[in-house]
This record gives sequence, structure tokens and C-alpha cells, in this order.
Amino acid sequence: MIQNYFKIALRNLLKNKGYSVINIAGLAMGMAVALLIGLWVFDELSFDKNHENYDKIAKVMQSQNFAGTIQTGDGVPKQLEQELRNKYGSHFKYIAITGGGGEHLLSFGDRKVTQVGRYMSPDIAEMLSLQMLKGTRSGLTDMNSVLLSESAAKATFGDAEPMDKIVRIDNKNAVRVTGVYADLPANSSFAGLEFIAPWKLLEKDLPEWLGWGNNWFNMYVQIGDHSEMDQVSAAIAKAKLDNIDREESKYEPLIFLQPMRKWNLYSEFKNGVNTGGRISVVWLFGITGLFVLMLACINFMNLNTARSEKRAKEIGVRKAVGSAKTQLAVQFLGESLMVVILAFTVSLLIVTVSLPAFNLLVDKQIALPFALPYFWLTCIAFILLTGLVAGTYPALYLSSFKPITALKGISFNQKRGQLAGSPRKMLVVLQFAVSVTLIIGTIIVYRQVQYAKNRPIGYSRQQLLSSPIKSEQIIKHFAAFRNDLLNTGAIEEVTATDSPVTNTYVTNSGFTWKGKNPAMTDEFVTLRITHEFGNTVGWKIKDGRDFSRRFATDSVGFVLNEAAVKYMGLKNPVGEMIQWGDNGKYRVIGVIEDLVTQSPYEPAKQTIFFLNYKRLNTIIIKIRPSASASTAVAGIQAMFKKYDPENLFQYSFADQEYARKFSDEERIARLTTLFAVLAVLISCLGLFGLASFVAEQRTKEIGIRKVLGASIAGLWMLLSREFVFLILISCLIAGPLAWYFMNGWLDKYTYRIEISWWIFAVSVSGAVLVSLVTVSFQAIRAALLNPVRSLRSE
Repeated sequence: MIQNYFKIALRNLLKNKGYSVINIAGLAMGMAVALLIGLWVFDELSFDKNHENYDKIAKVMQSQNFAGTIQTGDGVPKQLEQELRNKYGSHFKYIAITGGGGEHLLSFGDRKVTQVGRYMSPDIAEMLSLQMLKGTRSGLTDMNSVLLSESAAKATFGDAEPMDKIVRIDNKNAVRVTGVYADLPANSSFAGLEFIAPWKLLEKDLPEWLGWGNNWFNMYVQIGDHSEMDQVSAAIAKAKLDNIDREESKYEPLIFLQPMRKWNLYSEFKNGVNTGGRISVVWLFGITGLFVLMLACINFMNLNTARSEKRAKEIGVRKAVGSAKTQLAVQFLGESLMVVILAFTVSLLIVTVSLPAFNLLVDKQIALPFALPYFWLTCIAFILLTGLVAGTYPALYLSSFKPITALKGISFNQKRGQLAGSPRKMLVVLQFAVSVTLIIGTIIVYRQVQYAKNRPIGYSRQQLLSSPIKSEQIIKHFAAFRNDLLNTGAIEEVTATDSPVTNTYVTNSGFTWKGKNPAMTDEFVTLRITHEFGNTVGWKIKDGRDFSRRFATDSVGFVLNEAAVKYMGLKNPVGEMIQWGDNGKYRVIGVIEDLVTQSPYEPAKQTIFFLNYKRLNTIIIKIRPSASASTAVAGIQAMFKKYDPENLFQYSFADQEYARKFSDEERIARLTTLFAVLAVLISCLGLFGLASFVAEQRTKEIGIRKVLGASIAGLWMLLSREFVFLILISCLIAGPLAWYFMNGWLDKYTYRIEISWWIFAVSVSGAVLVSLVTVSFQAIRAALLNPVRSLRSE
């Protein structure tokens, strides 16, 4: 019996090749999208799970109250490590403090390579369950040791044995290689960590004045085997508050643990509350994948039920000779499953071919896990579920035909009248409602990204280069270094700061000014700069003046941005005196237009600029517009080599760094565009199939109308208007849905667009136009058919 079912299904597929191709192609595209999104979602949900102690690891976080707003971050003071060990040690199995993260120079003989590394406590190796290829996890107990990743060992030593070799970190510390660990996977929070050096190696060079108020470091813990995360988090809440003075306690610091399972997907905090994070993107694309698959299933249902008359007599004969309704339903469900299996095979091929491009699009390293049994079990479940969703309604619909009605040639559709096509119409409406919603969403995401990109940022990014300072010699001889660069002829100006202009991260508090509320807990972004900073970046003076070497008093002067003036409530800021804790009094000499130095989607932070030629870590260089960038970079590299011959020259352009701030939103925009296009394509495939069937079903009617004088345009309108009406209904549904969801998405941005009416008008017009083009091909083809051929059987 099963063999007969298979033969019948195969014959029907071959007999109706056009409809079979549309069915299989639509399902294959929908399943391919669902597979790709499924792989991406799985990668996101499995983030950090490669660490054996995943459920017990946490990051130590801190919340503080600044002027009534609670800000949360992962920076903590170094004193907190000993506090947790001494007073709360029973709650923890491992505690690891870390700092100095970033790119460092590793030197071995004449070979110098730049690698990303951190200084960390020895506990980190056990905590992260590093897979040691050479040595053991206890390799960091010696202060003059280092653990290298497999790729770092290869880059530093080539094929030579790395163990017990001596390397230098940043031309300062000579350390011995005591272990090599396997590279951490891409879906780990520690991916790209190429070496780990002992924390004590960094700690010995830290200034003695660092106190509880300097939140410069990160800390990770692994709670005890019998401890509960929430209980431990509550127990350490006052670990900092109990150790600071009354002035510092005004900021109400609260220490808590964020479990590793939340690092990737729940990283956002608003006013001290964890508000989510990437989980919203996971939900967005997960639902999108289901919707695209649903569109493909709707196509299948529509085409199968629309062509029911073609099999009406077969069903009538089968029922007349004793076939039960259940047997027929099982047969039709089996036929659907066969089509789904074929479509899945095609979708797997599509995914295999497109996965490299998809990885580039989403910035991941996803692979199809063919070797894992759970993958194939998931695929089988996926096929069965898709087969049931796509095939159940057609199977029940076809098996419900009455044998007498079917054998008389009276179609099921004729008997039911107008109600016969209602489910198909509803499915078409649902299809295009989803597609139009995706189109509207794509336009809104794109406009939001462009809106932020075109935002005035208060300085000029063009030809602005920054390079990290790796040697004190550059700061000691800054004047000579600057003059040598200017003398190359390609450089307009040079300055030094303590953070890049595209990513300021130093904050300070303890400022007092006239009219300040004594109870106010202030916080400012502070930027140490040299005199030429303003001319280098091209900031815009709104009031007062810039720093100048002509005024010696500028060494105790402040330049504020507009956000700082507003934050302080100063009406005439120039000339005002500001007390900065024990650092003394400073006079405001100027006010500048806000610089966007952090998120382009958020308001500029209140910022104070002041002169300081110590603790600078970044050189910023303005290249002349007329100069060749490559020539200028070569000249800059030569100057760095002159003043810092031991370190490798590294640089980045401000416009490129600023562009990276939009990477997540641009990735979302590209993905939504891709899925919207595929959704429209799948919907149009189904519409094309339905239009083809309708034209075929009404062939004789069209012939009679042509004989009676109907024009081609009139026939085209006759066949198209019902479909256009359905698309318009779908647009009416899609509009409010898209507005609701996209307005919610935009709410997370302070600097955002307003959703304009023209977005909906363009989307509706586009949907109607695409549907008209899809339907018109079959409508005009039917209208052009010779009526003699149409009516021949009459």
C-alpha cells in the first residue's frame, strides 16, 4: 500500500511539473531560511557553554547612583578582590581579577607579534576550564610566567617548541611560557584571548594611590558547588559600601553578580535594572524565521487545495470502492511529507552553499554539525513538523470530498459557493501581511541607522588618525615628536589624549560649582588633552575660547561641552570656578559643541576637557586633506619608529572606528532586508501559482468574454482585481502591526527617528506593484489566448 501511495505521489509531481517546482522551491527557500536562522539562534543560545563551569561562573558588577540615575557597569576597584576572599571566601571556589586587556607586543628574539591578552589571577585557568595542550592550568602561579593560546604560540615561535621559552610583554616584562591552551571558540566571551599573564605582574606597576573609587578592573568568580547565585549576589551587595567614606558612600555602590548565562543575551541595564540585550534580536529573527517558513507552508496549502478539482474523481472512485476518509488523509499527508523531504534536501544544499556568505553577514563562524546525532534528530523533527503544518489542512480538505458529488463532476468549490475560496484568501492575506510588515521594518531599521550616521558629531572624522602610545619616550619628547610630524608636510596638527576621540571611557566625580545641590552625586566624562586637541579634531567653540599656550593659567582651565553646561545649570559658564576634589580650583575658559564620543544613538555625555601631559595613551593626528593617506601614514610610521623603535606601529582612522559603532544595527538591517526579500519572493511564488490556476480554471469564461468583445485590459482587470484587493487588506493589517513592533524597537534609542507615513505608503505601493506584476503575467497570458482554442472542447 505504501508503495502504491509513493507511486501515485511521484506521478502527480511529474504530471504537474510547474506546480511541483513552485511547491518545492517555495518550501525549500522557507526551510533554508529557517535552518540558517535556527543555526544562528543556537549559536547565540549556546554562547559560553563550552566552559565546564558555565552555571557557576559570574561577572562581578557594580551599580552606582549619579544624580538620581543608577548606572551599572562591570568596572570594580582592585581592593574588592581581597575583600571577597577575606570576608566572603566561603561562597566562592575561584576569584579572578583582571586588567590591562587589549593588544600587547610579544617579543621573542627578533620576532615581534601583536596579540590580545590580559593580566589575570591564576584561578582563571581552572574557572574557564582551559583545554591545555602543553603544560597545566597551574602555570600562572609564578609571577614571571605566561599562558599562550595555540595560535599565539604559533605566531610567536612558529613550529618550534614554546614551553619554557622566555618572551617579553611590551618590552617590559620577561616571562616564561608555562602552558599552551587551545584557542577559545568564537562563541565565547573570551574569544580572541591569545595570552594570559599573571595579575601580580600588572599589580606591581599600579600607582599606590588607587583606591576604592577607581573602578578600573574586571572581576570574575566561580561560586561554590553548593552555593546559589542569587544568595551569593545578595551577600556581597555591600562589599564596597562597607569600606568607603561618607563622601564616597553618597553614590550608593551596590555589588552584585551577573551569571555567565546572561552575559551575551542580557547585557543591558537601565536605571539599575537588567532590561535585556541581544535576546530581543534573537526573538526578532527567531520569529522571522518561523514566519518565513509559515509563508512557504501557506503556499503549499493554497496550491494543493486550489487544485483539488484535478483529483476529485480519483477521490470519488477511491471512496466508492471502499477507501476510508482516514486512509485518504494519510495518503495525502504522506504525499505532502514526500514534497517536504525533497524541499528539505534542496534547502540543505542551499544552506551549505550560502553558509560562508551568511557567516560574513552575521560575523560568526557557524558550521553545519553533520557529525552530531542531535543535528539529524532535529532535522527529522523539523521535516515532520513542517510536513504536518503544510500537509494537514490539504489532507483533511481533499479527503472530505463526497464520492457522489465528485463523480458527477460537481466540484467541491462549486458546491460550497463563495466559501470555498475563503481559507485560501485568508492565507494569501496572512502571507502578504507578514511580508509587508518585514518590508516596513526593513525601511525603518535602515532609516534609523542613516539618521544616526548623519547626526552632527561636533568634530571632523575625515583624515583623523589615532595611534596608541606604547612608550613613555613619546610623551617625554612630545614637542619634538609633534614638530617632526608637522615637518613632514603631510600633517596638519598633532595632539595626545588619554582615550580615543571615538571612545572616551574615563569618568570622574567630586566636582563642586556655584549653585550645585550638596546632595547631588555628579559624574563627568573627563579627557586629558594637550593644547592642540581642539585644532586637531576640529571642535566648534560656542562660547569663550580654546586652550592656548599664550595663557599659562590654562593649566588650571576647563573647557566644557554643552551637555556639561546644561547638567551643571550654568547660565554664564565662562569664568565660573569649579572645585575638583583635592585637585584644586579650575576656571571655565570655553564651551564647545557636544562631541559624539560614545554611542551615536544616545545624547552626548557631560564632558570636561583639561590640559595634562601625563598619563596620556593616544596620539591623534590630522592629515592634510591634500596629502595622500598612504604617504602620510608611512611618514607617521617613520616618526614612531624614531621615538619608539621597540614597538610595532598601530593606527586606525576615526571614520572607520566611528563606522564600527553601527555594526550591530547595520547587521540587523542587512538581515531584515534579506528576509524581507525572501518573504516577498516566497509570497509571489504562491501568488504566481494561484494566478496560474485561476487563469486555467477560467479559460473558457475568458474565451466567451473575448468572443463577446471583452478587451485585453478588461480581462486583465477581471483576473487581477481580486488579488489586489487581498493585498490591500493585508497592508491594512500589516501597517498597525509594523508600527507597534518597530516603535517598541526604536524606544531603546534616545536619538531616534519618528515613523513617517510615507514609509507605509511606499511599502503598500511596493507590495501592490509586485503582486500586480506577478499576477499580470498569467492574466495577460490568459487574455491573449485564442478563444477558438479555449472553446474547442465545446
